Amino acid sequence: MKKLLACLAVSMLLFSGCTLMNKSEGIVKVNNTVITQAEFDKAFDTTVDKSFLKAFGGSKNFVKSDENPMYGIFKDKIVNELIVKSLLEEEIVKRGITATEEDVQNELKSIIDKVGSKEELNKLLKDRGISNAQFTEDLKTQIKIKKLVNSIQKINITDKDAENYYNTHKAEFTHGEQVRASHILISANTLELIQQIKAKNPDINPTDLNKKVDEQITAQKAKAEAVLAEVKKSPENFEKIAQKNSDDKASAERGGELGFFPKEAMVPEFANAAFSMKPNTISETLVKSPYGFHIIKVTDRMEAGSTPFVKVKDEIKFYLETQKQIEVLKKLTEGLMKNAKIEYLNEEFNPKRVVKTPEPKKIENKK
Repeated sequence: MKKLLACLAVSMLLFSGCTLMNKSEGIVKVNNTVITQAEFDKAFDTTVDKSFLKAFGGSKNFVKSDENPMYGIFKDKIVNELIVKSLLEEEIVKRGITATEEDVQNELKSIIDKVGSKEELNKLLKDRGISNAQFTEDLKTQIKIKKLVNSIQKINITDKDAENYYNTHKAEFTHGEQVRASHILISANTLELIQQIKAKNPDINPTDLNKKVDEQITAQKAKAEAVLAEVKKSPENFEKIAQKNSDDKASAERGGELGFFPKEAMVPEFANAAFSMKPNTISETLVKSPYGFHIIKVTDRMEAGSTPFVKVKDEIKFYLETQKQIEVLKKLTEGLMKNAKIEYLNEEFNPKRVVKTPEPKKIENKK
């Protein structure tokens, strides 16, 4: 089963974590609240950067024009989310709901208990580009949302509810064979090396480029061989050596720890090597993958099977509670939308706007 807790630290239910800004011109007025251009721009860039478009440069390369079909799709979605956010914030104020410091600390403790440790939480936030200050604001929002939901309907997910879900979704809790491993990576990514060399030498010819790439790969391999020798000399210091030398900085902070993973989760070269090793062994030679040279330490194996209910009970309860909260919020939002006075101060952001398609240029026939 995929980790249900991942959304806990980042989604905050229906809120994106954007803070209302008073600067810039208004684009939409929701009852007495004005949504600004600056707020839209921030929400737009954040959404694009978290989507599949990140691989193509994200918001920096995105063309914000109605001539770009993706722009209209993203724009209408974000405007609607900002309207919903404004209506829910208004309802929270109307009901006198607040998030105290004690509330924040209790919620933070609950999240840390669920993800495992404060270090794991910090890693989760770092991986998603969320600052501690932003997370605190998101946490306050989540607390107020929970209180809003509870003021409408008390939600109580029992162990029996979780067990019923477990029994009717067995496939979600089965897994293939897995290994637990750590690694030290000495990077030697050919494409990255080419880009780095070209950035410094834009006019370099192909022959010299290939030569420089080969030289750098050879140098990185020599470095990896030296690190492997150090590991073989002091295998008990693998974690410290990983922290000092690994180019995979995320796992290096944990001494190279990657946790349990199925074979298909890793590139074939790495997976084949790791799954051929016994627990508590270190790879005798370097393992080459598209990322570079790996030194692998396998610490445990898990046979194919099902995860016991007791190990996923809390995750299931959290998931079911979140789903129920979303249902309650959806019904509330539908009611608020029907009674809201929504005025589009800038017609460009009106989802019912008529988008004019530019006429194709005429090509004159030259005789």
